[in-house]
Amino acid sequence: MTITHLGTTSALPPSPEEATLDYVPNPRPRRPYLVRFTAPEFTSLCPVTGQPDFAHLVIDYAPGDTIVESKSLKLFLSAFRNHAGFHEDVTVGIAERLTAEMKPLWLRIGGYWYPRGGIPIDVFWQSGEPPAGLWLPDQGVPSYRGRG
Repeated sequence: MTITHLGTTSALPPSPEEATLDYVPNPRPRRPYLVRFTAPEFTSLCPVTGQPDFAHLVIDYAPGDTIVESKSLKLFLSAFRNHAGFHEDVTVGIAERLTAEMKPLWLRIGGYWYPRGGIPIDVFWQSGEPPAGLWLPDQGVPSYRGRG
């Protein structure tokens, strides 16, 4: 277990690829449970115009042997503010990196993107079937309805 961010001052990584995610041992490895992270003010850049795109991300996962340390996850997600990518690439890329490195029993992400060109784009991905008996609450983000 190597912790590079917790308890220290950490600069914002220049890119998601250069961000270091820290993982610690799962304190309850023999029982499936759900961990949820929400990033209601997530930003990245449009790869065509360079303008900011905004999303509400919800990441749910059932830990395997490790859990992701939240400060390192915050820094990783913040590194996307200067990253240009389509909504689909950004959302699925976050999930694939977490899945590849952390090896959770199961992971899903909901990327609820605010309208670009008048069209909201929501992107969903999951690593497979959730473990039997795992409680999966609704992600709680309503569909985009405009101004009211």
